[in-house]
Parts: sequence; structure tokens; C-alpha cells
Amino acid sequence: MQLALRLAGKAQELDEVPVGAVIVKDGELIGQGYNQPITANDPSGHAEMIAIRAAGQYLRNYRLEGCTLYVTLEPCVMCIGAIFHARLSRLVYAASDPKTGVCGSVLDLPAEKRLNHHLEVEFGLLAEESSQLLKQFFLEKRKLAKSI
Repeated sequence: MQLALRLAGKAQELDEVPVGAVIVKDGELIGQGYNQPITANDPSGHAEMIAIRAAGQYLRNYRLEGCTLYVTLEPCVMCIGAIFHARLSRLVYAASDPKTGVCGSVLDLPAEKRLNHHLEVEFGLLAEESSQLLKQFFLEKRKLAKSI
């Protein structure tokens, strides 16, 4: 999760929402990403999506069974969909997202029994650090908006 936080810092440097993600299999880093939908003009440019694409390329397989995704913010519906389709085995996220999070905050899609894929979900690892990074980012955005 420490690396995911550093990647979130890279997103922040680009004036993107500071979210970072890494994917690990058998203790080896196989994918990483940070938010860049604005920079890349890509609505799917979330940290999780970029990390999943990288891991798929690394493994030369669209199935990421046996892999763990560490991400600094609770995934949105788009990202959890990709997580399901990639067949990730485990998700660990830092901070909850009360506005768009679908792993327990707004909805709890991983707990939905009618879906065909289920994975282990843990949260709270370095939650305070991730939350502070996000709060500071949006505080600066509001300050800038007021000064305009």
C-alpha cells in the first residue's frame, strides 16, 4: 500500500485525484497505476484500470487469478466491474468513498451473492494517510475555486 500511496502522489502532481493502485501475485509486483483520466482524456483512466491492464500485459492473460489489488481509495462501479471480470482474488483498499464506493459505502457489490465472481475484500490499511492526501487535494481545489 505504501507504493500505491506514492503513485497517488504522482496523480496529484498531474492535478488528478490522488489515487494509486498496485497488483501483486506471489509477492511480485505485476501492475501499477495512478489516476489520469484528465491527463489521458480517458474516463476509464482510474488507477485500478491502469494497474489491471498492466498486470494483464505482464501475465499475458486477462485473468488475474491469485492476484491482490491494493488501492488507496474504495473502487467505483466501473473499477469493481473490471476487478470482477479480471477474476482478481483479493482487494485491499485504504480509504472508504462515501460518494462512489461500491465495496461497502454506497453499495456492496462484492457481497452480492447473485454475481458470478466473489473475492476477498479488506479495507483500512493506511486509511488515514490516504484520506489525508485526498482531503488536502480537495481543500486546495476549493481554495483555488474561491480565488477565481
